Amino acid sequence: MLRALNPTTLYLVRHGAVISVSGKAYIGQIEAPLSEEGVEQAWALRKWLEPVHFTAAFSSDLSRAQRTCRIVTGRRPILHGTLPSLREISLGEWEGISFREIEQRFPEAYASRGRDIENWRPPAGESFADCRMRVLRTLNDILAQHSGNILVVGHGGVNRLVLCEVLGIPVKNLHSLGQDYGCVNIIDFSAKRTRVQLLNYTPLLTRPVEQIATAQALQTVERAGR
Repeated sequence: MLRALNPTTLYLVRHGAVISVSGKAYIGQIEAPLSEEGVEQAWALRKWLEPVHFTAAFSSDLSRAQRTCRIVTGRRPILHGTLPSLREISLGEWEGISFREIEQRFPEAYASRGRDIENWRPPAGESFADCRMRVLRTLNDILAQHSGNILVVGHGGVNRLVLCEVLGIPVKNLHSLGQDYGCVNIIDFSAKRTRVQLLNYTPLLTRPVEQIATAQALQTVERAGR
């Protein structure tokens, strides 16, 4: 259970879009830097959250979350914390491998994960139950030490686990919750109750996604021609 000792508003953000590892692949805890679109999404979050006075800001220690957090907070004179315990779920030996390849190479394991997504662990990895335990412990530590408006920049799986806890949704249904790149969720903690005020909101980008994609393609062509 998540509890705050004092009235607190948690701004739970997912990092911006990342440079693709290999199409639709299991990323987990490997490093995947923000793409140009991801940087734009972080700046859109910064603009939208500018009126909010944050008392503290935290992110996982993976670069995509750290960079999103740095862009959002800018030069605000607030406490920043980088916590490995806020990392995305560890997918062990599956990390960096496409969904299709895993399904083809390990059909029984792939099917087992689908049957019990909460408790199944990939080789050398975590289950969502494992991830939930470490993330909720970390958030409760943060909520015990800080109040006011707190920014936490996490990951798709991590954020869904937090929202499942607050909304009373079984972990097996976590993927029923949308968590788009560069989204923000707002959770209010008071003495009487905990309430989700905003879910999976993505502020408008300063440039359309199509323009960003075109710019990325041009940069790729330019690098290839050097």
